[in-house]
Amino acid sequence: MRRLRIGILVITIILICAGVVMIYSSSSIYANEYYNDAAYFLRRHILFLSLGVFLSLVILSMDYRKLKHASKPLLIVALCLLVLVLVPGVSYSVSGAQRWFRFGRHSFQPAELANIALIIYLADFISRKQNLIQNLRQGYFPVMLVCSLFCGLILLQPDLGMAISMVIVTGLLLYIGGARLAHLFATLLASLPLLYILVFSVPYRRMRIMAFLNPWSDPLGSGFQIIQSQIALGSGGFFGQGLGASRQKLFFLPAAHTDFIFSIIGEELGFFGVAGIALLFIALFILCLRVIKKTSEPFGYYLGLGLIISIMLKALINIAVVCGILPTKGLPLPFISYGGTSLLFNIISIALILNIARSSEVNSG
Repeated sequence: MRRLRIGILVITIILICAGVVMIYSSSSIYANEYYNDAAYFLRRHILFLSLGVFLSLVILSMDYRKLKHASKPLLIVALCLLVLVLVPGVSYSVSGAQRWFRFGRHSFQPAELANIALIIYLADFISRKQNLIQNLRQGYFPVMLVCSLFCGLILLQPDLGMAISMVIVTGLLLYIGGARLAHLFATLLASLPLLYILVFSVPYRRMRIMAFLNPWSDPLGSGFQIIQSQIALGSGGFFGQGLGASRQKLFFLPAAHTDFIFSIIGEELGFFGVAGIALLFIALFILCLRVIKKTSEPFGYYLGLGLIISIMLKALINIAVVCGILPTKGLPLPFISYGGTSLLFNIISIALILNIARSSEVNSG
């Protein structure tokens, strides 16, 4: 188990270091132009990274099983923050989206806290009531009710990508926990009309779907971002243009240091660069699964599983969006994209998995 923990830690550190380098590379020109400071985004990123490392050390020093008793209070806190962020004047709005609280020059996204709070709640609920999960009223419905409430509030921000991610994680944990396929399938069918309305009744989401199907129908409008992303990936070739030599970051590719940083990696480091990042995520997933498989404590099992599924799902969606396989969702690439709250809770998630691994090692010893 110790070797697994070291492997997880080393891979996480490599991904974080790659993120630090690529954030500076992709954002320095933009930051210098708009903030007169080339390291503007890098310094903010390192601040959240430092906070994440500190909180990780705190988490590693505690018994993760104490979170079982904190699952409901944490859920309530997350719920209150999701409501509060919708209050005009309290939250920080960007392009019409109310997703952040502003503290001086820094912001906090409560949806990230809600995501991890929901996973902790699910792990606690399923581990305590696994014999009732197949029961629609006592096991399945309460979980879906909580998930629906959280997702509904997140959709009001609006943040469809995060809501979909949370639904998928919830569904997978319920399935692994023993929920009936009939219940899950019925929920899926009932959700399809709502998903259709959420996508096609909102103009910008409908435009994203149209751009996904044919970006060249509006190359200077809705299709601009995905076209520039594909140009960046294609121009990188096998070996890339060289670190710092991206042309698309010169105000061609929007969100180059956030949601589309993978495109800049492809342009500057080429196929081998993006393949290396993808392989690191795959290796992280495999090592975490091996840790979880060795965990005998049910709460730790479902908690670790939910956390690594959430991280990998975000990575998969981000890479798929950048490559044009999925419509634009707005999910950052874990550990690599600029985004303080996302980085903070991804680091916390890995710290919890390492804590689970260490506890399992002690118990088996």
